[in-house]
Amino acid sequence: MRKLIVLAAAAAAVMVSGCNTISGLGKDAQAAGRAVTGAAEDAKR
Repeated sequence: MRKLIVLAAAAAAVMVSGCNTISGLGKDAQAAGRAVTGAAEDAKR
């Protein structure tokens, strides 16, 4: 659970710092989704 929280915080930081355009926001949201998905898959194992 702690790993998921850390990943979510990191993803939020990336989104805030990197989304200067709508395109950038979309890419950041996709990256955050992949990070959360990866953490969820790790948690299942």
